[in-house]
Amino acid sequence: MPEFRFIDLFAGLGGFHQALASRGAECVFASELNVNLADLYEKNFGVRPEGDIKKVDLNSIADHDVLCAGFPCQPFSKAGDQKGLECPQWGNLFDYVVEILRLKRPRFFIIENVPNLIRHKGGTTWSLICDRLKELGYDISFERLSPHMFGIPQKRERAFIVGDLDGLGGFKWPKPDQLPDVCITTVLDSQPNDALALSENHLLYLRTWQEFIDAFPVDVELPSFPIWAMEFGATYPLYGDTPHKRGYAGLNRYKGAFGQELKGLTPEQVKAALPPYAQTSLGEFPDWKIDFIQKNRKFYKEHQDLIDPWIGKIKGFAPSFQKLEWNCKGSERDIWKHIVQFRASGIRVKKRDTAPSLIAMTTSQVPIIAWEKRYMTPRECSRLQSMGNLPNLPDTKGGAYKAFGNAVNVDVVTAIFDALVGRDEEMETEPLLDAAE
Repeated sequence: MPEFRFIDLFAGLGGFHQALASRGAECVFASELNVNLADLYEKNFGVRPEGDIKKVDLNSIADHDVLCAGFPCQPFSKAGDQKGLECPQWGNLFDYVVEILRLKRPRFFIIENVPNLIRHKGGTTWSLICDRLKELGYDISFERLSPHMFGIPQKRERAFIVGDLDGLGGFKWPKPDQLPDVCITTVLDSQPNDALALSENHLLYLRTWQEFIDAFPVDVELPSFPIWAMEFGATYPLYGDTPHKRGYAGLNRYKGAFGQELKGLTPEQVKAALPPYAQTSLGEFPDWKIDFIQKNRKFYKEHQDLIDPWIGKIKGFAPSFQKLEWNCKGSERDIWKHIVQFRASGIRVKKRDTAPSLIAMTTSQVPIIAWEKRYMTPRECSRLQSMGNLPNLPDTKGGAYKAFGNAVNVDVVTAIFDALVGRDEEMETEPLLDAAE
């Protein structure tokens, strides 16, 4: 494979850099707005990234064969405000990618973003992006790929677009015919000294939910839907106007969270007696929420004798910890044998085959290694992004978790690069590096 020159836009921890450099490619330009990450990039790779791409003279960017870009995903993420290309802070950054492609005409590009970008605004944003790339003369293709498809124990789907000015004839996305077996233990250290231990409160939450699980005979299947304990005993109406639209009036004959009687309460007291998610300002409950609530109420009626002796232990928990997602069907019914994640939507328990997707917008959702009663360390998270050999990591745990949540997986990009450039070993267009020598 001939040598290539590449640029690394919105570089972050340098996932694209690590991937292409491992194939002998040379980075001739990088950009990264975050000063701490730019310092780290220089320390790790010997290349000083430019800062704000909006302030760079795009004509001054060195000629290159491959443009790599993982432009900020916040405008398109389901976890963000989804303002898309209209986002005043990040939405127009794709314009700079397009302009560099127009000015510098690299043969290839590899672009990465969240999968919701494909669905954003009913697909219109995605169509606009693809059309603009095609207008530049690129033959393009896109696919959703996740590290677990490449033997890395993390399910984290991302959307990738590749382009080739000379056409994509013969290109195939590097998707395995059969998914490999993976296990999170392959990226873990045993009792690492720098691991953050679970607090006593968090241990209490897990012990209490384990008591819930233990209360059920093995022949009773645990719910595959999210368990919302506040619905155990609740009867407030689900159809028609929501309690908010009713002004929290006329609900005297119903029961609120945990079966609390609403009779004789003022509207303000009725509101406080309902689960927070039932206090929505929407006019009607969405169908998915009604479905979850109905399933929980039915489950409670069927197993009230098992749940009632336990339910008092959870009433004092914060709402997020009164919910449980048991994603371990068919596995041992022991929370302490699995992976745990504390989420706004509840406590999620997963099999130890893969880690939950690393998330950049919060450091509170770092995967928990339950059998060691600790959070994953930054170094372990680096391995989930195939960055285990990165010499230097961010100075703080919070900074590291956020950076890895934003990062692109090195092994995934390497496989894409190999598929993109390896199909034409004797390219008619010589790489620019050779021409410059």
